[in-house]
Amino acid sequence: MRRPLVLLLACLVGTLGAQSRSAAPRPAGIRLADLTWLEAAKILDSNTVVVVPLGAEAKEHGPHLKLKNDWLLAEYYARRLIATERIVLAPTVNYSFYPAFVEYAGSTSLRLETARDMIIDICSSFARFGVRRCYILNTGVSTVRALTPARDSLAARGIVMRFSDVGKLGRATEDSIRQQAGGTHADEIETSMMLYMFPETVNMRLAADDYHPGTGGLTVDSARAVREGKTWSRTGIFGNATLATREKGRRVVEASIRGLRAEIAALRAAPLP
Repeated sequence: MRRPLVLLLACLVGTLGAQSRSAAPRPAGIRLADLTWLEAAKILDSNTVVVVPLGAEAKEHGPHLKLKNDWLLAEYYARRLIATERIVLAPTVNYSFYPAFVEYAGSTSLRLETARDMIIDICSSFARFGVRRCYILNTGVSTVRALTPARDSLAARGIVMRFSDVGKLGRATEDSIRQQAGGTHADEIETSMMLYMFPETVNMRLAADDYHPGTGGLTVDSARAVREGKTWSRTGIFGNATLATREKGRRVVEASIRGLRAEIAALRAAPLP
């Protein structure tokens, strides 16, 4: 009797496992990388919204956050969006225009023209197959300087491209919870977001209050900051990361996701040039 019972239990476990898998909700969107070209040909047309995540994978974020911080942001937002939105999700672009951080080891930046043209080329490539709407899921600040002329160039080609602006996305929520005197990089807000999304990547023991107002890119050299009008930051932080909490991050991230969904909906309804 023991063997039939074991077999019965195994069958039950297998059945329950299959039911559990089948009960898992299917995402509303599709990852382009998971398709063959024949499958891609069936879904890429003028009704398709292609989302291209953009986040640096080699850019300093202080001593407490990883170089891949912006890439993680882009990946997280992409995962949330594909679950609920009818989009085609393109692979994440992990290099762009980040000139403010190049003094810090491991940080990289493309030339402005290169960053601009890369986005133009990506969206134009999709347009060959009928796609006329692209959304750049942008997680940077300086990248806006490359994305704005890219958008204008694509519009002249009959392609509607829009992009997220982290300076505006979720801004009202940020303003309601911010305690630091100032800052925009690896600071109270960005560190809080990572505590919510990827807490295992944050080392709060190394978080610091490093806010010295300036107008230029960050520099580790205080004398150069004075001489050239740059922003001095010994740690690579611009703000007060010690004030970060997971709850602040939850509020900002969820507000940002609501904003992203609204922007994608607006893009879907936008008239073509």
